[in-house]
Amino acid sequence: MSLFRTKSIEQSIQDTDDPDTKLRKDLGALDLVVFGVGVVVGAGIFVLTGQVAATNSGPALALSFLIAAVACGLAALCYAEFASTVPVAGSAYTFSYATFGEFIAWIIGWDLALEFTIGASALSVSFSGYLQNILDGTPFEVPRELGSAAEGWVDLPAIVLALLVMGLLMRGTKLSSRVNQIVVAIKLAVVAVVIVVGISLVDVDNWIPFIPPSEPTPASEGGFLQLPLITSLLGIEPAVFGIGGVIAGASIVFFAFIGFDVVATTAEEARNPKRDVPIGILGSLAIVAVLYAAVALVVTGVQDYREIDPDDTAPLATAFDAAGVSWMGDLISVGACIGLIVVAMILMLGQSRIAFAMARDGLLPRKLAQVHPTYGTPHRITLITGLAVAAIAGFVDLATLASLVNIGTLFAFILVSIGVVILRRTRPDLPRAFRTPVAPLVAVLATLLCFYLMLNLQGETWVRFGVWMALGVVMYFVYGRRHSRLGLREAEAARNEAAAAKD
Repeated sequence: MSLFRTKSIEQSIQDTDDPDTKLRKDLGALDLVVFGVGVVVGAGIFVLTGQVAATNSGPALALSFLIAAVACGLAALCYAEFASTVPVAGSAYTFSYATFGEFIAWIIGWDLALEFTIGASALSVSFSGYLQNILDGTPFEVPRELGSAAEGWVDLPAIVLALLVMGLLMRGTKLSSRVNQIVVAIKLAVVAVVIVVGISLVDVDNWIPFIPPSEPTPASEGGFLQLPLITSLLGIEPAVFGIGGVIAGASIVFFAFIGFDVVATTAEEARNPKRDVPIGILGSLAIVAVLYAAVALVVTGVQDYREIDPDDTAPLATAFDAAGVSWMGDLISVGACIGLIVVAMILMLGQSRIAFAMARDGLLPRKLAQVHPTYGTPHRITLITGLAVAAIAGFVDLATLASLVNIGTLFAFILVSIGVVILRRTRPDLPRAFRTPVAPLVAVLATLLCFYLMLNLQGETWVRFGVWMALGVVMYFVYGRRHSRLGLREAEAARNEAAAAKD
Protein backbone atom coordinates (compact mmCIF):
# COMPACT_ATOMS: atom_id res chain seq x y z
CA MET A 1 0.00 0.00 0.00
CA SER A 2 2.72 2.45 -1.03
CA LEU A 3 1.98 6.18 -0.95
CA PHE A 4 3.85 6.51 -4.22
CA ARG A 5 2.28 3.73 -6.27
CA THR A 6 1.81 4.96 -9.82
CA LYS A 7 -1.06 4.39 -12.17
CA SER A 8 0.19 3.39 -15.60
CA ILE A 9 -0.61 5.51 -18.64
CA GLU A 10 -2.17 2.44 -20.24
CA GLN A 11 -4.50 1.92 -17.25
CA SER A 12 -5.53 5.58 -17.27
CA ILE A 13 -6.44 5.39 -20.95
CA GLN A 14 -8.22 2.05 -20.47
CA ASP A 15 -10.39 3.54 -17.71
CA THR A 16 -11.79 6.08 -20.17
CA ASP A 17 -13.73 3.25 -21.86
CA ASP A 18 -15.74 2.36 -18.75
CA PRO A 19 -19.36 2.80 -19.94
CA ASP A 20 -20.48 4.24 -16.58
CA THR A 21 -17.86 7.00 -16.63
CA LYS A 22 -17.20 7.51 -20.34
CA LEU A 23 -17.21 11.12 -21.57
CA ARG A 24 -18.33 12.16 -25.05
CA LYS A 25 -15.65 13.26 -27.52
CA ASP A 26 -17.29 16.43 -28.81
CA LEU A 27 -14.44 19.00 -28.91
CA GLY A 28 -12.12 20.02 -31.77
CA ALA A 29 -9.06 22.28 -31.94
CA LEU A 30 -11.15 25.44 -32.37
CA ASP A 31 -13.30 24.52 -29.38
CA LEU A 32 -10.18 24.13 -27.24
CA VAL A 33 -8.55 27.38 -28.37
CA VAL A 34 -11.78 29.23 -27.70
CA PHE A 35 -12.10 27.52 -24.32
CA GLY A 36 -8.58 28.68 -23.47
CA VAL A 37 -9.10 32.25 -24.65
CA GLY A 38 -12.54 32.34 -23.07
CA VAL A 39 -11.30 31.44 -19.62
CA VAL A 40 -8.09 33.48 -19.67
CA VAL A 41 -9.62 36.76 -20.87
CA GLY A 42 -11.56 37.51 -17.72
CA ALA A 43 -11.12 39.06 -14.30
CA GLY A 44 -7.40 39.61 -14.80
CA ILE A 45 -7.85 42.01 -17.66
CA PHE A 46 -11.14 43.54 -16.51
CA VAL A 47 -10.48 43.81 -12.76
CA LEU A 48 -6.89 43.28 -11.59
CA THR A 49 -5.38 45.80 -14.03
CA GLY A 50 -6.39 48.73 -11.85
CA GLN A 51 -5.50 47.13 -8.54
CA VAL A 52 -1.98 46.12 -9.58
CA ALA A 53 -1.21 49.36 -11.44
CA ALA A 54 -2.22 51.42 -8.39
CA THR A 55 -0.48 49.36 -5.72
CA ASN A 56 2.46 47.52 -7.29
CA SER A 57 3.58 48.20 -10.84
CA GLY A 58 2.38 51.58 -12.09
CA PRO A 59 2.71 51.89 -15.89
CA ALA A 60 5.04 48.85 -15.79
CA LEU A 61 1.90 46.77 -15.36
CA ALA A 62 2.56 45.58 -18.93
CA LEU A 63 5.89 44.12 -17.73
CA SER A 64 4.11 42.36 -14.87
CA PHE A 65 1.79 40.74 -17.40
CA LEU A 66 4.70 39.71 -19.62
CA ILE A 67 6.62 38.16 -16.68
CA ALA A 68 3.52 36.17 -15.71
CA ALA A 69 3.06 35.18 -19.37
CA VAL A 70 6.63 33.84 -19.57
CA ALA A 71 6.08 31.70 -16.46
CA CYS A 72 2.82 30.41 -17.91
CA GLY A 73 4.38 29.83 -21.33
CA LEU A 74 7.15 27.65 -19.92
CA ALA A 75 4.65 25.63 -17.91
CA ALA A 76 2.30 25.46 -20.93
CA LEU A 77 4.99 23.69 -22.97
CA CYS A 78 5.14 21.01 -20.28
CA TYR A 79 1.36 20.78 -20.09
CA ALA A 80 1.15 20.36 -23.87
CA GLU A 81 3.51 17.37 -23.84
CA PHE A 82 1.69 15.71 -20.97
CA ALA A 83 -1.78 16.29 -22.46
CA SER A 84 -0.75 14.87 -25.84
CA THR A 85 0.80 11.83 -24.17
CA VAL A 86 -1.94 11.17 -21.59
CA PRO A 87 -5.23 12.32 -23.20
CA VAL A 88 -7.29 11.68 -20.06
CA ALA A 89 -9.48 13.96 -17.93
CA GLY A 90 -7.78 15.26 -14.82
CA SER A 91 -4.93 17.43 -16.13
CA ALA A 92 -2.10 17.75 -13.58
CA TYR A 93 -3.79 15.22 -11.28
CA THR A 94 -3.67 12.47 -13.92
CA PHE A 95 -0.13 13.45 -14.97
CA SER A 96 1.08 13.30 -11.36
CA TYR A 97 -0.52 9.88 -10.81
CA ALA A 98 1.63 8.51 -13.64
CA THR A 99 4.88 10.12 -12.42
CA PHE A 100 4.97 11.01 -8.71
CA GLY A 101 2.51 8.44 -7.42
CA GLU A 102 -0.89 8.39 -5.74
CA PHE A 103 -0.24 10.60 -2.71
CA ILE A 104 1.23 13.45 -4.76
CA ALA A 105 -1.57 12.99 -7.31
CA TRP A 106 -4.11 13.39 -4.52
CA ILE A 107 -2.33 16.50 -3.25
CA ILE A 108 -2.30 18.09 -6.71
CA GLY A 109 -5.95 17.11 -7.25
CA TRP A 110 -6.84 18.71 -3.94
CA ASP A 111 -4.80 21.75 -4.95
CA LEU A 112 -6.58 21.99 -8.31
CA ALA A 113 -9.91 21.84 -6.51
CA LEU A 114 -8.76 24.98 -4.71
CA GLU A 115 -7.64 26.63 -7.96
CA PHE A 116 -10.76 25.99 -10.01
CA THR A 117 -13.42 26.27 -7.30
CA ILE A 118 -12.00 29.46 -5.82
CA GLY A 119 -11.29 30.76 -9.33
CA ALA A 120 -14.88 30.27 -10.42
CA SER A 121 -15.99 31.98 -7.21
CA ALA A 122 -13.68 34.93 -7.87
CA LEU A 123 -15.02 35.33 -11.39
CA SER A 124 -18.59 35.23 -10.12
CA VAL A 125 -17.73 38.07 -7.72
CA SER A 126 -16.10 40.02 -10.57
CA PHE A 127 -19.23 39.56 -12.68
CA SER A 128 -21.29 40.93 -9.83
CA GLY A 129 -19.10 44.06 -9.62
CA TYR A 130 -19.49 44.87 -13.31
CA LEU A 131 -23.22 44.08 -13.29
CA GLN A 132 -23.75 46.47 -10.42
CA ASN A 133 -21.75 49.12 -12.28
CA ILE A 134 -24.26 48.79 -15.16
CA LEU A 135 -27.34 48.80 -12.93
CA ASP A 136 -26.31 51.69 -10.65
CA GLY A 137 -28.84 54.51 -10.86
CA THR A 138 -31.51 52.36 -12.53
CA PRO A 139 -34.64 50.83 -10.99
CA PHE A 140 -32.78 47.50 -10.99
CA GLU A 141 -29.90 48.73 -8.82
CA VAL A 142 -28.69 46.02 -6.44
CA PRO A 143 -28.97 47.02 -2.74
CA ARG A 144 -25.57 47.32 -1.05
CA GLU A 145 -26.53 44.63 1.47
CA LEU A 146 -27.08 42.13 -1.36
CA GLY A 147 -24.23 43.20 -3.65
CA SER A 148 -21.04 42.59 -1.69
CA ALA A 149 -19.65 40.08 0.78
CA ALA A 150 -17.18 42.71 2.01
CA GLU A 151 -19.60 45.61 2.52
CA GLY A 152 -23.00 43.94 2.87
CA TRP A 153 -24.58 40.66 3.87
CA VAL A 154 -24.15 38.59 0.74
CA ASP A 155 -23.23 38.87 -2.95
CA LEU A 156 -26.52 37.74 -4.50
CA PRO A 157 -25.64 38.29 -8.21
CA ALA A 158 -22.54 36.10 -7.79
CA ILE A 159 -24.62 33.30 -6.30
CA VAL A 160 -27.20 33.48 -9.09
CA LEU A 161 -24.49 33.35 -11.76
CA ALA A 162 -22.83 30.29 -10.22
CA LEU A 163 -26.11 28.39 -10.13
CA LEU A 164 -27.01 29.30 -13.73
CA VAL A 165 -23.58 28.21 -14.98
CA MET A 166 -23.90 24.96 -13.06
CA GLY A 167 -27.17 24.20 -14.88
CA LEU A 168 -25.60 24.93 -18.27
CA LEU A 169 -22.64 22.62 -17.61
CA MET A 170 -24.92 19.80 -16.54
CA ARG A 171 -26.64 20.00 -19.93
CA GLY A 172 -23.48 19.15 -21.88
CA THR A 173 -19.95 20.18 -22.87
CA LYS A 174 -20.79 20.83 -26.53
CA LEU A 175 -23.62 23.19 -25.61
CA SER A 176 -21.24 24.97 -23.22
CA SER A 177 -18.69 25.22 -26.03
CA ARG A 178 -21.19 26.83 -28.41
CA VAL A 179 -22.21 29.40 -25.81
CA ASN A 180 -18.52 29.99 -25.12
CA GLN A 181 -17.71 30.68 -28.79
CA ILE A 182 -20.42 33.34 -29.04
CA VAL A 183 -19.41 35.02 -25.79
CA VAL A 184 -15.68 34.93 -26.57
CA ALA A 185 -16.35 36.67 -29.90
CA ILE A 186 -18.20 39.44 -28.03
CA LYS A 187 -15.49 39.66 -25.39
CA LEU A 188 -12.62 39.90 -27.89
CA ALA A 189 -14.52 42.56 -29.83
CA VAL A 190 -14.81 44.62 -26.64
CA VAL A 191 -11.10 44.20 -25.90
CA ALA A 192 -10.26 45.25 -29.47
CA VAL A 193 -12.39 48.40 -29.10
CA VAL A 194 -10.66 49.15 -25.77
CA ILE A 195 -7.26 49.00 -27.46
CA VAL A 196 -8.23 50.95 -30.61
CA VAL A 197 -10.15 53.73 -28.83
CA GLY A 198 -7.73 53.77 -25.90
CA ILE A 199 -4.72 54.44 -28.13
CA SER A 200 -6.26 57.76 -29.21
CA LEU A 201 -6.74 58.78 -25.55
CA VAL A 202 -3.30 57.84 -24.26
CA ASP A 203 -1.29 60.62 -22.60
CA VAL A 204 2.35 59.50 -22.72
CA ASP A 205 3.09 61.62 -19.64
CA ASN A 206 1.11 59.05 -17.66
CA TRP A 207 3.82 56.50 -18.53
CA ILE A 208 6.58 58.56 -16.94
CA PRO A 209 8.26 57.13 -14.97
CA PHE A 210 7.44 53.79 -16.56
CA ILE A 211 8.72 51.93 -13.49
CA PRO A 212 7.91 54.20 -10.50
CA PRO A 213 10.67 54.46 -7.90
CA SER A 214 10.42 52.05 -5.01
CA GLU A 215 8.49 53.35 -2.01
CA PRO A 216 8.34 51.93 1.53
CA THR A 217 5.01 50.43 2.43
CA PRO A 218 3.10 51.72 5.46
CA ALA A 219 3.30 49.59 8.57
CA SER A 220 0.80 46.76 8.50
CA GLU A 221 -1.15 45.55 11.52
CA GLY A 222 -0.99 42.05 10.15
CA GLY A 223 2.81 41.89 10.31
CA PHE A 224 4.39 39.22 8.09
CA LEU A 225 0.94 37.92 7.16
CA GLN A 226 0.32 41.05 5.06
CA LEU A 227 3.78 41.07 3.44
CA PRO A 228 5.22 39.04 0.55
CA LEU A 229 6.75 35.88 2.02
CA ILE A 230 10.12 36.58 0.39
CA THR A 231 10.27 39.91 2.23
CA SER A 232 9.85 38.20 5.58
CA LEU A 233 12.25 35.34 4.77
CA LEU A 234 15.11 37.56 3.61
CA GLY A 235 14.48 40.47 5.97
CA ILE A 236 13.95 42.88 3.07
CA GLU A 237 12.43 46.27 3.88
CA PRO A 238 8.81 46.17 2.65
CA ALA A 239 8.31 48.33 -0.43
CA VAL A 240 6.03 48.85 -3.42
CA PHE A 241 6.78 49.85 -7.00
CA GLY A 242 10.30 49.58 -8.39
CA ILE A 243 11.51 46.25 -9.81
CA GLY A 244 10.26 44.41 -6.73
CA GLY A 245 6.80 45.89 -7.23
CA VAL A 246 6.75 44.79 -10.86
CA ILE A 247 7.57 41.20 -9.86
CA ALA A 248 5.09 41.25 -6.97
CA GLY A 249 2.55 42.57 -9.47
CA ALA A 250 3.33 39.62 -11.75
CA SER A 251 2.50 37.22 -8.90
CA ILE A 252 -0.91 38.89 -8.59
CA VAL A 253 -1.80 39.29 -12.29
CA PHE A 254 -0.78 35.66 -12.71
CA PHE A 255 -4.44 35.14 -11.83
CA ALA A 256 -5.21 36.61 -15.25
CA PHE A 257 -3.57 33.67 -17.02
CA ILE A 258 -5.05 30.79 -15.09
CA GLY A 259 -7.34 28.66 -17.14
CA PHE A 260 -5.22 27.54 -20.08
CA ASP A 261 -4.66 24.39 -18.03
CA VAL A 262 -8.43 23.84 -18.16
CA VAL A 263 -7.85 22.83 -21.78
CA ALA A 264 -5.80 19.90 -20.48
CA THR A 265 -8.68 18.78 -18.26
CA THR A 266 -10.89 18.39 -21.36
CA ALA A 267 -8.40 16.14 -23.22
CA GLU A 268 -10.65 13.11 -22.81
CA GLU A 269 -13.48 14.97 -24.57
CA ALA A 270 -11.34 16.04 -27.56
CA ARG A 271 -11.81 14.22 -30.86
CA ASN A 272 -8.06 14.26 -31.62
CA PRO A 273 -6.41 15.11 -28.29
CA LYS A 274 -2.80 14.46 -29.34
CA ARG A 275 -3.03 17.23 -31.93
CA ASP A 276 -5.82 19.49 -30.68
CA VAL A 277 -4.90 19.85 -26.98
CA PRO A 278 -1.40 21.32 -27.57
CA ILE A 279 -2.92 23.70 -30.14
CA GLY A 280 -5.57 24.73 -27.61
CA ILE A 281 -3.09 25.31 -24.78
CA LEU A 282 -0.35 27.16 -26.64
CA GLY A 283 -2.62 29.00 -29.08
CA SER A 284 -4.87 30.47 -26.41
CA LEU A 285 -1.94 31.55 -24.24
CA ALA A 286 -0.17 33.33 -27.12
CA ILE A 287 -3.32 35.27 -28.06
CA VAL A 288 -4.09 36.53 -24.58
CA ALA A 289 -0.48 37.48 -23.71
CA VAL A 290 -0.50 40.05 -26.52
CA LEU A 291 -3.96 41.33 -25.58
CA TYR A 292 -3.05 41.74 -21.91
CA ALA A 293 0.11 43.73 -22.55
CA ALA A 294 -1.76 46.04 -24.94
CA VAL A 295 -4.65 46.65 -22.52
CA ALA A 296 -2.21 47.28 -19.64
CA LEU A 297 -0.49 50.01 -21.66
CA VAL A 298 -3.83 51.55 -22.58
CA VAL A 299 -5.30 51.66 -19.06
CA THR A 300 -2.15 53.23 -17.56
CA GLY A 301 -1.85 55.62 -20.50
CA VAL A 302 -5.46 56.82 -20.34
CA GLN A 303 -5.44 57.36 -16.55
CA ASP A 304 -2.53 58.21 -14.27
CA TYR A 305 -1.84 55.17 -12.10
CA ARG A 306 -1.80 57.45 -9.02
CA GLU A 307 -5.46 58.31 -9.66
CA ILE A 308 -6.65 54.71 -9.99
CA ASP A 309 -8.68 53.43 -7.05
CA PRO A 310 -7.14 50.05 -6.10
CA ASP A 311 -10.51 48.92 -4.73
CA ASP A 312 -12.34 49.66 -7.98
CA THR A 313 -13.87 46.46 -9.36
CA ALA A 314 -14.31 47.98 -12.83
CA PRO A 315 -11.04 49.87 -13.51
CA LEU A 316 -11.19 49.80 -17.32
CA ALA A 317 -14.65 51.33 -17.35
CA THR A 318 -13.61 53.93 -14.75
CA ALA A 319 -10.52 54.92 -16.75
CA PHE A 320 -12.60 55.76 -19.82
CA ASP A 321 -15.20 57.53 -17.69
CA ALA A 322 -12.40 59.72 -16.30
CA ALA A 323 -11.29 60.47 -19.86
CA GLY A 324 -14.80 61.70 -20.72
CA VAL A 325 -15.73 58.71 -22.90
CA SER A 326 -18.59 57.38 -20.82
CA TRP A 327 -20.02 55.22 -23.60
CA MET A 328 -16.81 53.19 -23.52
CA GLY A 329 -17.28 52.62 -19.82
CA ASP A 330 -20.77 51.25 -20.47
CA LEU A 331 -19.52 49.06 -23.35
CA ILE A 332 -16.70 47.63 -21.23
CA SER A 333 -19.05 46.88 -18.35
CA VAL A 334 -21.48 45.04 -20.64
CA GLY A 335 -18.64 43.13 -22.35
CA ALA A 336 -17.07 42.22 -19.01
CA CYS A 337 -20.39 41.02 -17.62
CA ILE A 338 -20.97 38.74 -20.58
CA GLY A 339 -17.36 37.57 -20.70
CA LEU A 340 -17.02 36.78 -17.02
CA ILE A 341 -19.97 34.40 -17.24
CA VAL A 342 -17.95 32.18 -19.56
CA VAL A 343 -14.80 32.35 -17.42
CA ALA A 344 -16.71 31.16 -14.38
CA MET A 345 -18.29 28.43 -16.51
CA ILE A 346 -14.98 27.05 -17.80
CA LEU A 347 -13.30 27.09 -14.40
CA MET A 348 -16.27 25.21 -12.99
CA LEU A 349 -15.92 22.78 -15.90
CA GLY A 350 -12.27 22.24 -14.98
CA GLN A 351 -13.08 21.53 -11.35
CA SER A 352 -15.81 19.05 -12.22
CA ARG A 353 -13.43 17.14 -14.52
CA ILE A 354 -10.67 17.00 -11.89
CA ALA A 355 -13.07 15.68 -9.26
CA PHE A 356 -14.54 13.29 -11.88
CA ALA A 357 -11.09 11.79 -12.52
CA MET A 358 -10.40 11.43 -8.78
CA ALA A 359 -13.78 9.77 -8.20
CA ARG A 360 -13.20 7.36 -11.10
CA ASP A 361 -9.95 6.33 -9.39
CA GLY A 362 -11.79 5.80 -6.10
CA LEU A 363 -10.03 8.62 -4.24
CA LEU A 364 -13.43 10.30 -3.98
CA PRO A 365 -16.76 8.41 -3.81
CA ARG A 366 -17.05 6.59 -7.13
CA LYS A 367 -20.73 7.46 -7.54
CA LEU A 368 -19.63 11.03 -8.20
CA ALA A 369 -18.01 9.86 -11.46
CA GLN A 370 -21.23 8.54 -12.98
CA VAL A 371 -22.27 10.44 -16.10
CA HIS A 372 -25.78 11.56 -17.01
CA PRO A 373 -27.48 8.99 -19.32
CA THR A 374 -28.77 11.72 -21.65
CA TYR A 375 -26.25 14.57 -21.48
CA GLY A 376 -23.08 12.51 -20.98
CA THR A 377 -21.76 14.85 -18.26
CA PRO A 378 -20.62 14.10 -14.69
CA HIS A 379 -23.78 15.76 -13.36
CA ARG A 380 -23.40 14.83 -9.69
CA ILE A 381 -19.96 16.36 -9.22
CA THR A 382 -21.02 19.35 -11.33
CA LEU A 383 -23.96 19.93 -8.98
CA ILE A 384 -21.71 19.79 -5.91
CA THR A 385 -19.16 22.09 -7.57
CA GLY A 386 -21.83 24.63 -8.49
CA LEU A 387 -23.24 24.76 -4.97
CA ALA A 388 -19.76 25.17 -3.48
CA VAL A 389 -18.88 27.99 -5.90
CA ALA A 390 -22.17 29.76 -5.16
CA ALA A 391 -21.60 29.57 -1.40
CA ILE A 392 -18.01 30.86 -1.58
CA ALA A 393 -18.81 33.62 -4.09
CA GLY A 394 -21.66 34.84 -1.92
CA PHE A 395 -19.61 35.33 1.22
CA VAL A 396 -15.88 35.88 0.39
CA ASP A 397 -14.29 39.01 -1.14
CA LEU A 398 -12.36 39.05 -4.44
CA ALA A 399 -8.87 39.91 -3.13
CA THR A 400 -8.78 36.89 -0.83
CA LEU A 401 -10.03 34.58 -3.58
CA ALA A 402 -7.53 35.79 -6.21
CA SER A 403 -4.49 35.20 -3.97
CA LEU A 404 -5.58 31.65 -3.11
CA VAL A 405 -6.09 30.84 -6.78
CA ASN A 406 -2.61 32.09 -7.68
CA ILE A 407 -0.69 30.01 -5.15
CA GLY A 408 -2.64 26.87 -6.04
CA THR A 409 -2.02 27.34 -9.76
CA LEU A 410 1.70 28.03 -9.36
CA PHE A 411 2.09 24.91 -7.23
CA ALA A 412 0.38 22.83 -9.91
CA PHE A 413 2.62 24.30 -12.62
CA ILE A 414 5.73 23.36 -10.65
CA LEU A 415 4.68 19.72 -10.31
CA VAL A 416 3.73 19.42 -13.98
CA SER A 417 7.07 20.94 -15.06
CA ILE A 418 9.04 18.48 -12.94
CA GLY A 419 6.78 15.60 -13.97
CA VAL A 420 7.55 15.99 -17.68
CA VAL A 421 11.24 15.32 -17.06
CA ILE A 422 10.48 12.34 -14.80
CA LEU A 423 8.12 10.74 -17.36
CA ARG A 424 10.73 11.23 -20.09
CA ARG A 425 13.12 9.06 -18.06
CA THR A 426 10.68 6.48 -16.70
CA ARG A 427 8.67 5.99 -19.91
CA PRO A 428 10.81 7.02 -22.91
CA ASP A 429 8.83 4.52 -25.02
CA LEU A 430 5.56 6.47 -24.88
CA PRO A 431 4.47 8.14 -28.15
CA ARG A 432 4.54 11.91 -27.74
CA ALA A 433 2.63 13.91 -30.34
CA PHE A 434 4.11 17.09 -28.86
CA ARG A 435 7.55 17.27 -27.22
CA THR A 436 8.62 20.14 -24.99
CA PRO A 437 11.72 21.70 -26.62
CA VAL A 438 14.85 21.44 -24.44
CA ALA A 439 12.61 19.85 -21.81
CA PRO A 440 15.04 19.81 -18.84
CA LEU A 441 15.93 23.50 -19.26
CA VAL A 442 12.32 24.58 -19.82
CA ALA A 443 11.17 22.55 -16.80
CA VAL A 444 13.86 24.05 -14.53
CA LEU A 445 13.11 27.60 -15.65
CA ALA A 446 9.36 27.09 -15.23
CA THR A 447 9.86 25.63 -11.75
CA LEU A 448 12.17 28.41 -10.55
CA LEU A 449 10.07 31.24 -11.97
CA CYS A 450 6.80 29.85 -10.61
CA PHE A 451 8.34 29.27 -7.18
CA TYR A 452 9.72 32.82 -7.13
CA LEU A 453 6.28 34.19 -7.96
CA MET A 454 4.84 32.08 -5.12
CA LEU A 455 7.33 33.67 -2.71
CA ASN A 456 6.02 37.10 -3.69
CA LEU A 457 2.54 36.26 -2.40
CA GLN A 458 1.56 37.36 1.10
CA GLY A 459 2.31 35.25 4.15
CA GLU A 460 -1.42 35.13 4.86
CA THR A 461 -1.98 33.39 1.52
CA TRP A 462 0.68 30.80 2.38
CA VAL A 463 -0.97 30.10 5.73
CA ARG A 464 -4.37 29.56 4.11
CA PHE A 465 -2.79 27.35 1.45
CA GLY A 466 -1.02 25.32 4.13
CA VAL A 467 -4.26 24.79 6.03
CA TRP A 468 -6.03 23.63 2.85
CA MET A 469 -3.21 21.22 2.01
CA ALA A 470 -3.18 19.84 5.56
CA LEU A 471 -6.92 19.21 5.31
CA GLY A 472 -6.28 17.40 2.03
CA VAL A 473 -3.71 15.10 3.65
CA VAL A 474 -6.23 14.18 6.34
CA MET A 475 -8.89 13.48 3.71
CA TYR A 476 -6.53 11.19 1.81
CA PHE A 477 -5.69 9.01 4.80
CA VAL A 478 -9.28 8.96 6.06
CA TYR A 479 -10.92 8.08 2.72
CA GLY A 480 -8.84 8.18 -0.46
CA ARG A 481 -6.07 5.75 0.54
CA ARG A 482 -8.54 3.09 1.70
CA HIS A 483 -10.80 3.33 -1.37
CA SER A 484 -8.20 3.74 -4.10
CA ARG A 485 -9.05 1.44 -7.02
CA LEU A 486 -5.33 1.10 -7.78
CA GLY A 487 -4.67 0.07 -4.17
CA LEU A 488 -7.57 -2.40 -4.20
CA ARG A 489 -6.27 -3.95 -7.43
CA GLU A 490 -2.79 -4.33 -5.94
CA ALA A 491 -4.19 -5.85 -2.75
CA GLU A 492 -6.26 -8.34 -4.73
CA ALA A 493 -3.25 -9.26 -6.87
CA ALA A 494 -1.18 -9.81 -3.72
CA ARG A 495 -3.87 -12.08 -2.24
CA ASN A 496 -4.10 -14.10 -5.45
CA GLU A 497 -0.33 -14.43 -5.55
CA ALA A 498 -0.24 -15.60 -1.92
CA ALA A 499 -3.01 -18.10 -2.57
CA ALA A 500 -1.19 -19.43 -5.62
CA ALA A 501 2.02 -19.79 -3.60
CA LYS A 502 0.18 -21.90 -0.97
CA ASP A 503 -1.21 -24.17 -3.65
